[in-house]
Amino acid sequence: MMVLGFMAAVALHRAGDEERSVDPAARAAWSHLGQHAPLRPGEGATLFRFWMDRDAYQAVSSTQSRVFINAVQHYLTTPGIAFTFFPCAEPDFWAAVFAYADLQRLPEADFEVGGRRYGMYGHDWRIVPPMAWLALLADREVGARSEPTPPAAAEPLIVLSESEFAEAAQDALREYTRPDVLRGNPLLRSRLVVARTGLGAQPGQRLSALQAIVKDAVESLQPSPRDAKLHRALVATYLQPAPTQEQAAERLDLPFSTYRRHLKSGITRVTDMLWRQEIGSVEKFGAPK
Repeated sequence: MMVLGFMAAVALHRAGDEERSVDPAARAAWSHLGQHAPLRPGEGATLFRFWMDRDAYQAVSSTQSRVFINAVQHYLTTPGIAFTFFPCAEPDFWAAVFAYADLQRLPEADFEVGGRRYGMYGHDWRIVPPMAWLALLADREVGARSEPTPPAAAEPLIVLSESEFAEAAQDALREYTRPDVLRGNPLLRSRLVVARTGLGAQPGQRLSALQAIVKDAVESLQPSPRDAKLHRALVATYLQPAPTQEQAAERLDLPFSTYRRHLKSGITRVTDMLWRQEIGSVEKFGAPK
C-alpha cells in the first residue's frame, strides 16, 4: 500500500504539561487557549499538528482535499469539541481558503521549528458551532454564485463559564413566563440556543428557542418515576407557576420542605442537562451517563 499523505490530530486537553511543553506547536496552541479561550469542564481542543501530501507537502493537491475532509469529519463527530488549530508552513498562501472556512489567523500562536516560522489558524466551535458553521459555508457558497450583498451584522456569541452558565440557566427557569425579562438572559447568545436557531436568527426567534429548550429539559424528567416529582415541582413553580411557592406546595399536596427539596433537585438536574448540551457532550436531553 502506498502512503499518499499524512495527518496527525493531537488532543491537547488529554496531554500533560510535560508532553505539551516538548512541542513548540502544542505549547503555543495551549498558551493561546489559556490566554484567549479557556476550555471549560468537558470541552476539548484539537491541534492538527501535521498534515501533508507525500510529494506536495502542504501545497494544493488531491491529498490535501482528503485532509480537509477528514478535518470536517472531526469537527462534526467529536463530542465536546471547543477549539481546533491548523498550523501552516505558508500561512499567507492559505489565508483566503481558511478565511472562507471561518478559520481565524492567530499570529500570537505562531511558532518556530528548526529556524522555520509556522503560522497558526484556529476556530472556536463554541462561538460558531458545527451546524451553524455548515450553514455559514452554505450561505457563502450561494453568495459566490450570485451578486454579492453586504453581510448582515451578527451579534457575537458568548462563552460562559460553568458557574455563569448555571446562574443564567436558573434565571431562565425563573423568567420562563416573563419574556420581557428573559430577553436579557445571556443564554440567548450561547451555543445552546444558536445550535437550534442558526447564527442569523432574530432576537424573538432566540427567545422562543430558549423557552422551548427550557421546557424540553423540564418535560424530559416526567417519564422517569424517580424524576417525576422533580418535574411536578418545576412545572408548578416555573412553567405553570402558582402565585407563591407556598401555594405551589399546596397545589402539589406536599409539605413545604419536601416541595423545596424537589424543586432544588429539579433545578440542578435541568441545569446539568442544559450545560451538557452547551458543551456538546450529549446530543439530546436525557439522564446523565
